[in-house]
Amino acid sequence: MRVLVLVGSMRKGGNTHVLARSFAEGASVHNDVEIVSVSDYDVKPCTGCNSCYRSEGNRCCQDDGMQEIYAKLAVADVVAVASPVYFYGLSASLKAVVDRLHTPLRRTFRIKGLVLLLVGATELPDLFDSVVIQYEQVLRFFGLEDMGRVLVGGVKDEGDIEGNGGLEEAYRLGRSIW
Repeated sequence: MRVLVLVGSMRKGGNTHVLARSFAEGASVHNDVEIVSVSDYDVKPCTGCNSCYRSEGNRCCQDDGMQEIYAKLAVADVVAVASPVYFYGLSASLKAVVDRLHTPLRRTFRIKGLVLLLVGATELPDLFDSVVIQYEQVLRFFGLEDMGRVLVGGVKDEGDIEGNGGLEEAYRLGRSIW
């Protein structure tokens, strides 16, 4: 299978990237895996104009980096979403990508499963709740299988995730996908 890991962190080598890499290493045992740092792509927010519903090929009126991400999503069987949690939500760069899936183009994707990888600075018991609710609604809306979740709190500064059990959990989750 093809596994696409969308990383929504601006910090290259930061805790979210490290968690995503651990998942990808496990997933690559049985699958073709690509990690995409969405901050490397100029993705503008969805304007809600609905031109994608009227255009040929459901093409978005915005010609930006999302066109490349659409192409990657079109060939993925599983998508892993990795994000730091800022103020109880996904990172802005990753949220822009999610919002741009408003397009009917999504119906052409062959994605069957979704994985959620989250990192947060605090250890509040409800830190990830709002993102998990959104994730579960996306699963229902798209009819996708929940292939697993790794939620790591208490990692704020770069490198804090090193030695955290979440890395092994992410690796095992990745390895279980095939």
